[in-house]
Amino acid sequence: MGKSLYETLEISENASEAEIKKAYRKLARQYHPDVNKDKGAEDKFKEINSAYEILSDKKKKAQYDAHGDNMFGGQNFHDFSRSHSGGGADLDEILRSMFSGGGFGGFGGGFGSGGFGGQQQQPNLDIETSVTIPFSVSILGGSHSVAVNGERFDIKIPAGVKSGEKMRVKGKGHAQGGRAGDLFLKINVASNPEYIREEDDLVKTFDVPLYAALFGEKISVQTLEKEIKLKIPQNTKNGQRFRVKEMGVMNRKTKERGNLYLEANIVLPKVEELDEKLVEIMKEKLPKE
Repeated sequence: MGKSLYETLEISENASEAEIKKAYRKLARQYHPDVNKDKGAEDKFKEINSAYEILSDKKKKAQYDAHGDNMFGGQNFHDFSRSHSGGGADLDEILRSMFSGGGFGGFGGGFGSGGFGGQQQQPNLDIETSVTIPFSVSILGGSHSVAVNGERFDIKIPAGVKSGEKMRVKGKGHAQGGRAGDLFLKINVASNPEYIREEDDLVKTFDVPLYAALFGEKISVQTLEKEIKLKIPQNTKNGQRFRVKEMGVMNRKTKERGNLYLEANIVLPKVEELDEKLVEIMKEKLPKE
């Protein structure tokens, strides 16, 4: 039992959904009439679209897998398509009469909304892909350059976006016959060793010299947005957090920003770099418990 639809898309009968989609996109670009001016390219393009219309639909694919090219009267799909579409025949009617008795009724109105001819269902021109953006852009928003479908352009990233979210960029999908699909981007946010995101809050560890931790001092801390001065009180503990209001993540629903929490990492000096007299005093005076 022949199954020439798979040959049309140049894939095996065991191809996965992802492999079917990948093969379709590759061949559709190769034989697109706007790109390929060879004789027969347009007919080939129609065959590819029709084959994908069937194999990308689970119900249609299941019926075709069960019956193969018997659905085309024993012809392979290439011959069947050329012999009927060239004359402008209504393939929906041909299929209904060919398989009268309901054996293949699951196809309803035929392959696609208007059959194989000039009114066949329009191919899916959308593109789905993923993009990794810098951590700072995910928090503050901004533009990010992407390269898709042989074109490089900037996209606007909203502040507060999370990994796993999807963005739609209109008109940046495949183009055909004056139509252009959309680009659907799955966002991946790159990690940042200095920050942890906790919902709408950010946590950043910063170094505090022992002197400042013991006696208090103002310290400069570089944040994602700017450098700030933070007042460190006496007796600051390691891991102690300081809240900086509304310098966290923008909540895209409430339009309110979370907070930035600065977590103290007390840096101990090396004993061998301290003054010897100070070391002796510390050995004598520092509590051991």
